[in-house]
Amino acid sequence: MTREQVLEMIRAHLADELELDPARITPSTRFREDLAADSLDLYTLVQELDDTYGVKISDEQAAKLLTVESAIDFVLSHDAAH
Repeated sequence: MTREQVLEMIRAHLADELELDPARITPSTRFREDLAADSLDLYTLVQELDDTYGVKISDEQAAKLLTVESAIDFVLSHDAAH
Protein backbone atom coordinates (compact mmCIF):
# COMPACT_ATOMS: atom_id res chain seq x y z
CA MET A 1 0.00 0.00 0.00
CA THR A 2 1.16 3.53 -0.66
CA ARG A 3 1.20 6.69 1.46
CA GLU A 4 -1.45 8.13 -0.85
CA GLN A 5 -3.77 5.14 -0.37
CA VAL A 6 -3.52 5.37 3.41
CA LEU A 7 -3.99 9.15 3.31
CA GLU A 8 -7.11 8.77 1.17
CA MET A 9 -8.62 6.20 3.54
CA ILE A 10 -7.89 8.36 6.60
CA ARG A 11 -9.16 11.46 4.79
CA ALA A 12 -12.40 9.75 3.76
CA HIS A 13 -12.97 8.37 7.25
CA LEU A 14 -12.35 11.67 9.02
CA ALA A 15 -14.37 13.69 6.50
CA ASP A 16 -17.32 11.35 7.02
CA GLU A 17 -16.92 11.01 10.80
CA LEU A 18 -16.39 14.74 11.47
CA GLU A 19 -18.56 16.02 8.60
CA LEU A 20 -15.71 17.99 7.05
CA ASP A 21 -14.53 18.86 3.58
CA PRO A 22 -11.90 16.20 2.77
CA ALA A 23 -9.73 18.90 1.18
CA ARG A 24 -9.11 20.29 4.70
CA ILE A 25 -7.29 17.09 5.66
CA THR A 26 -3.61 16.93 4.74
CA PRO A 27 -0.69 14.95 6.18
CA SER A 28 0.18 17.84 8.50
CA THR A 29 -3.38 18.14 9.83
CA ARG A 30 -3.51 17.72 13.62
CA PHE A 31 -6.43 15.64 14.82
CA ARG A 32 -7.35 17.63 17.92
CA GLU A 33 -6.16 21.14 17.12
CA ASP A 34 -7.14 21.36 13.44
CA LEU A 35 -10.13 19.03 13.29
CA ALA A 36 -11.44 19.27 16.85
CA ALA A 37 -11.50 15.47 16.97
CA ASP A 38 -12.22 14.03 20.39
CA SER A 39 -11.09 10.73 21.87
CA LEU A 40 -14.11 8.89 20.46
CA ASP A 41 -13.37 10.19 16.95
CA LEU A 42 -9.78 8.99 17.28
CA TYR A 43 -10.93 5.63 18.63
CA THR A 44 -13.14 5.09 15.57
CA LEU A 45 -10.20 5.99 13.32
CA VAL A 46 -8.04 3.42 15.11
CA GLN A 47 -10.81 0.83 14.62
CA GLU A 48 -11.00 1.73 10.93
CA LEU A 49 -7.24 1.26 10.54
CA ASP A 50 -7.52 -2.12 12.24
CA ASP A 51 -10.49 -3.20 10.10
CA THR A 52 -9.01 -1.96 6.82
CA TYR A 53 -5.32 -2.73 7.23
CA GLY A 54 -5.17 -5.17 10.14
CA VAL A 55 -3.08 -2.65 12.08
CA LYS A 56 -3.31 -3.20 15.82
CA ILE A 57 -2.75 0.03 17.74
CA SER A 58 -2.53 0.05 21.52
CA ASP A 59 -4.07 2.90 23.51
CA GLU A 60 -0.54 4.12 24.29
CA GLN A 61 0.43 4.11 20.60
CA ALA A 62 -2.83 5.77 19.58
CA ALA A 63 -2.20 8.58 22.06
CA LYS A 64 1.02 9.38 20.17
CA LEU A 65 -0.77 9.77 16.84
CA LEU A 66 -1.19 13.53 16.78
CA THR A 67 -1.27 14.19 13.03
CA VAL A 68 -2.59 12.48 9.93
CA GLU A 69 1.02 11.90 8.87
CA SER A 70 1.85 10.11 12.13
CA ALA A 71 -1.09 7.76 11.51
CA ILE A 72 0.07 7.13 7.93
CA ASP A 73 3.61 6.42 9.16
CA PHE A 74 2.30 4.01 11.77
CA VAL A 75 0.23 2.08 9.22
CA LEU A 76 3.10 1.89 6.74
CA SER A 77 5.68 0.84 9.33
CA HIS A 78 3.32 -1.84 10.62
CA ASP A 79 2.66 -3.03 7.07
CA ALA A 80 6.39 -3.23 6.31
CA ALA A 81 7.01 -5.22 9.48
CA HIS A 82 4.62 -8.00 8.42
